[in-house]
Amino acid sequence: MAVRSQHPVAAVPTAPVREKSAHLLLRAWCIFVLFLALSGLAWVTAFGEVVAGTVTIASGVVSVTLWLVIRPPVQWRRLPWFPVAYAVWAGLSIAWSQWPGVSALTWLLLLITSVQGLFVAAMLTWHELVRAVASALKWCLGLSLVFEFAVAAFLQGPLLPGFVIPESRAADPIVYWCRGNLFNDGRIQGIYGSANPLAAVCLLAVIVFAIRIAARAPRRVLLAVWVLVAGYLMYRASSATVYLAVVGVAAVLVAVLLMRSAPRPGARAKWYLLFVIVGVGGVLVAWLLRNVIFGALGRSADLTGRESIWQKVLERTAERPVVGWGFATPWIPSDPHFQGWIIDHGQTVMQAHNMWIDVSMQLGIIGVILMALLFLAYVWRAWFFAVDRPRWDLRADRPYSPVTLLPTLVGALLLVQGLSESEPLLLWGWMFVVMLAFKIKQSPHVGMGPIEQRVAIERGELITDEDPPESGEPR
Repeated sequence: MAVRSQHPVAAVPTAPVREKSAHLLLRAWCIFVLFLALSGLAWVTAFGEVVAGTVTIASGVVSVTLWLVIRPPVQWRRLPWFPVAYAVWAGLSIAWSQWPGVSALTWLLLLITSVQGLFVAAMLTWHELVRAVASALKWCLGLSLVFEFAVAAFLQGPLLPGFVIPESRAADPIVYWCRGNLFNDGRIQGIYGSANPLAAVCLLAVIVFAIRIAARAPRRVLLAVWVLVAGYLMYRASSATVYLAVVGVAAVLVAVLLMRSAPRPGARAKWYLLFVIVGVGGVLVAWLLRNVIFGALGRSADLTGRESIWQKVLERTAERPVVGWGFATPWIPSDPHFQGWIIDHGQTVMQAHNMWIDVSMQLGIIGVILMALLFLAYVWRAWFFAVDRPRWDLRADRPYSPVTLLPTLVGALLLVQGLSESEPLLLWGWMFVVMLAFKIKQSPHVGMGPIEQRVAIERGELITDEDPPESGEPR
């Protein structure tokens, strides 16, 4: 009979660390919150404005309640103050708004989105946050692919919002929720009802899944399959804006890797000079060859009619240039001020298709300055979060974490997208700016900070590693 030795050569075997059920449920709720933002207007298209609004408000109430119950350790002095200032200015605009009802409603949505971004950042560690975003993106991509397949295979025709089957072909396919183009060469729209938001989410998915693979997450082969799915959907969505965003994101990634290769901070000067030369030259070449570039992408040089939209919005901006007409993101087409104001393909336009022009019309030059300061502060912190080696003592050789690339690459995506879309002002675009800015200020090093340590303690772990493993993975 085996007898346990009194002089073991190794530690007594113990069960692996398991996460508490409460934390697993909390992370599941964060995934749902992220999915709610990433799925965009799909809830409105599928179930109507009342259901979508109820779900949005209810989710905000649940998150606030959880925050009050859990009370995570937050350094309130390190809030992302420029997003807060922008939200406050948007709320004050209700006082002089020409559409106060629209301003109040959309400001409530902005407030809920901001709170949700703060909530997710306060509840999850850096690794958990990336993991949760990846899970939410898988739901968005998976549902989009299944939805397109079901419509193309079984319905074999287009589908209207609300799961309504049209009796006859519409004059313009823009009215369709899904056009059933999966098996032909047409553009697909997924659950979003528009190709551009689908393509942007696909690019975000490629970024997040690639970071997970680089961080040596489990099931990397499956993650590579998801990268292929996201790339395929992005190709089928065929968004010229997102194609340009791919170039921008790739350029930023190369710049970060080059900066990381510098042996000392002083050696970065030559790279900064090179980036300025390449950036200015690239913008100049892109402007001079814009007809050729957009022609190759199958688009007109005016970005498919966006210049006419910008002109009309700027004309209204010129009438009240300082404080604007009142917050309205997005424009509510049922309001008399927007209904029939700008028509595109027979539909009332719900945005200016440029976030800077949109902000100038709504909140004036003051709003534009706040937005510029917001992105300047975000890019500044995200850039050094990515290029600086983690250091909080005399040791200067700690390895970089792939997770630190996320804020910078997301910033590049949103800035390029904001040139022809207003999505960075709402839904996942705004939520990610608030969430990542708040997370960087609360935990400037991956694995360090009160939020990171609180979650580790709840799991029964001690933070002793220089680069802790992902949540839920063996150490």
